[in-house]
This record gives sequence, structure tokens and C-alpha cells, in this order.
Amino acid sequence: MSEHAIAADARLRIGIDVGGTNTDAVVLDEADRVVAKAKRPTSPDVTEGLRAALDAVLGELPEPGLVTRVMLGTTHATNAILERRSLGRVAVLRLGAPATTSVPPLSEWPEDLAKTVSAGAAVVRGGHFVDGRAIAPLDEDAVRRFLAATPADAIAVTGVFSPASADQENRVAEIIQAELGEVPVSLSHEIGSLGLLERENAAILNAALYGVARDVTGALQEALRARGLRVETFFAQNDGTLMAVDYAARYPVLTIGSGPANSLRGAAYLSGVKDAIVADVGGTSTDLGVLVGGFPRESAAAVEIGGVTTNFRMPDILSIALGGGTIVGAEPRSVGYRIGREALVFGGTTPTMTDAAVAAGRGSVGAHAVPAEWHDRLAAAVRRADDLVADAVDRVALGKADLPLVAVGGGAFLLAPRIPGAPEVIRPEHAEVANAVGAAIALASGRLETIVPAAGAGNGRATLIEKAKEEAAARAVAAGADPASVEIVELSEIPLSYLPEPAVRLHVKAAGPLAR
Repeated sequence: MSEHAIAADARLRIGIDVGGTNTDAVVLDEADRVVAKAKRPTSPDVTEGLRAALDAVLGELPEPGLVTRVMLGTTHATNAILERRSLGRVAVLRLGAPATTSVPPLSEWPEDLAKTVSAGAAVVRGGHFVDGRAIAPLDEDAVRRFLAATPADAIAVTGVFSPASADQENRVAEIIQAELGEVPVSLSHEIGSLGLLERENAAILNAALYGVARDVTGALQEALRARGLRVETFFAQNDGTLMAVDYAARYPVLTIGSGPANSLRGAAYLSGVKDAIVADVGGTSTDLGVLVGGFPRESAAAVEIGGVTTNFRMPDILSIALGGGTIVGAEPRSVGYRIGREALVFGGTTPTMTDAAVAAGRGSVGAHAVPAEWHDRLAAAVRRADDLVADAVDRVALGKADLPLVAVGGGAFLLAPRIPGAPEVIRPEHAEVANAVGAAIALASGRLETIVPAAGAGNGRATLIEKAKEEAAARAVAAGADPASVEIVELSEIPLSYLPEPAVRLHVKAAGPLAR
């Protein structure tokens, strides 16, 4: 229990982060102080580990009813894609004939994943030019014929340059509702950015995950009901912010990458440092990212998920095969959530990097001494790990040598006291549950990416930018933000080449604290 007293009328919130090895939970009070924390092994079905961590922190509270909100960062969506399980069958509609028929939908997907997900695909007449003009009128009759002949769990709709004009995608959604009722629909302009195939892939994955989102939402809410908790629930998304349950149910693909984003946000809060390199050392891997103004630096490249290339925003993360459960001599294999019974310091017979760090005097865990016959091999493993971390720090720093390194995660004690490329290593209090803290303190956000005329090009540029800001703010409110407190936190423009009229890609992000 924390040294901070809990008032009888306190409004507490719980942050939970489901990792590959451990599920972490924290309770924060209204002053954002940690008043309870727990770390439990992630169960094979994920959900049991979540319940165990929840029970552990609730057991430290004088009254569970003081909890008013629960924020969850989960690996359910990621695991479903990687393991090809629990995915829905998706009917895929592309609005782009005759211009885009040479590369059919899902043609570049791994064969096993495409077979699991696809219920059928069609390319019908439609789509837009980059300036919003229609390439061809939408073929509504072809849409209806496809829907009638293609039963599916969900439907993904992608139009050429729909971020510039979403009219046709929205019209297809209306047709689907009229023809099929309340079948889930994933519209690409709401999820991905420019780049037809990558945006289409993101929309299809999103549609395939609707069932997973429904199951995890139901499991969380049932776990809360069983414990007598009537609370607001939120899901962490991949930019380090939150979304309400209804929003998460509509955009489950945005939960992918929430774990590293939570860790970076938690590291920023616990350390008080807004610009830094963060190393989150888990049981299986170490994720390194960069904080810019307290938020994760985002990747400028397309992101591959389960062999599928997508283009929605993700944290710029470098993962290396180094964790507390990494097996010495058999890298990069890890004992994962079995570390508590297999590592030497816990009475097991498998030498792990946790054993190596303990033998090197970097930490003290477990109740068993490391046998002397292992010391030389473990010392060599520590030297290799230090070199691996130094190289990773150099790669993510991008030439900056003035960024401190914030070490978080349950395995943070593996890292050396000094690391080449970082002037300082910061180890904040509660670092082992930084990912859960990051979920608990997160803001709600919304973003929009579209195309507007370049400066000096006219055509109502200022009006279009204001409309983009309003839409991003509206999306933040839909995700759970307080309408009175939403601010535009990012506005960027990237020039587009080879167009008849000068134009830029506009990216707008709005964020704000959760509504009271």
C-alpha cells in the first residue's frame, strides 16, 4: 500500500496493461499519485491474468467502490492477428474501378491470414482524385449485388483518396445499413492515412477485429461487474491516449501498439522528463522509443502487423530480444510468464537474464542464490546484453547524444548504470509498472489526415484547415475527452509532389482530459 492516505470520498482510477509476460495494474488518486500496484503473470488466455492483477490492487483499497474509472491497454488485438485466431470474416469493397484493378485487395497478404479473414472482395466503380474530384460515379448497384452475394461478419470499405473526400465511403455505409442492417462496417478514411493499399489493409484488419473487441470488452465489463464495480472504462490506443469503450469497439485496430505507448507516457510522468529515450524491459523483449514533448515519437514508415503493411500512426519503437526471461545461451528464446518457476533465482533450472543481472549485482529478486558454476556464462551474457542495448540506444537516438535514458519495466534492473549514448540513466519510482501508469494518466484524443491546398494556392485553404481541426476535436470528444478542454496538440503539413495544383498532406491531432 502507498504511504498516501486515501480519503473516504476519493475518486480513484485503475490503469491495467496486459504484456506478453506480466499484467500490471495500478491505482491512482486524483492527484495522480500511485496508491496501489500489482504485477501478475499474463495467463495464456490473457483474461485470467487481467483479473488477477485487478483483484490484487482492489485488495489494497479500503473500499473498491472508490474506483470510478478503469483504463486498459491490451495485447488481445495484436495476439489475434499474430496467431490468426478469433478473427472475423470480412467482405472487402474497394471503390476504385477502373483505375485500381491491377492489384486486388488482400493480394499481398500472407496466404494463411488472407484465407482466415477474407469472405470475398470486389473493386467497383468509384474513387476520387487527390483534389477531391470523383474519378467515377459510385456504382451503387454493384455494391448491392456484392453485398447480396457475400455473407460476412463485417465489411471493410476503401475508396481511392477517401481522406480527401469521404462522400462515397459514407454513401456505401448507408447502403450497407439499408441492405443488411447493423452489420459492422469499417471505413478506411476513419482509420488510415494516404496510401490506398496500406489504408485498405488497416480497414480490413479493423473489421476482422470487431469480434475480438466485443469479447475483450465483455470480459472486462464482466470482471468489473463481478467485483461490484460500476465504472467508466477506456482502452489505451497506440499514440498513448485513450478511447471510450464504444469508440474502441468501432476502431479495435487502434489498440495495437498501446503497450509501448503506455510505457513511454508512464515513463514521462514518473520521471518528469518530457524529452528522453525510454527503455521498457519486459520478460521477453526490450522496447526502446523516444519521448518528444511527453508523447511517443511516431513512426514515419509504414507499419507491418502480422505480415500486413498498414499506415495508421504507431509509436516509433525498436524492439530487441532482451528481457528478464531471455534464456542465456539460447537467445532470443524466453521463458516468458513461466519465469517465476523456471529461472535459477526462483528455484528453477533455466539460466535467464534475470539470473545474469542478479549475479552481476544489478538487482535482487528471488529466494535462491545463483549457483557458482553459472557465473562466468552469466557474466558473458551481461556483456553481450550491454552491447546490444548500447547499439539500440544509438539507433533510436538518431544522432542526439543529449537525451537521458529512462529505464522502466519489470526487468529495468538488467540495464547497466551507465549506457553509452545517454548522458544519464533515470530509474523513477514505480518504474516496474510504468505501462499501467501510462494507461491511467492518458488523455483522450482524435486525429484527422486530409489534403488541403498549399499556402498561396487559395481554394478556401483556411476554411479547410479549420474544418480539419473541428473534426479532430470532435473525434477526441467521441473518444471520451471533455469538450471544454480539448486542444489541438499537433498540426503538421507535408508537401505533395506531382499534382496539377500545389497541395499538402495535413495532419491534425486534438487531445484533452477525460470528461468528468
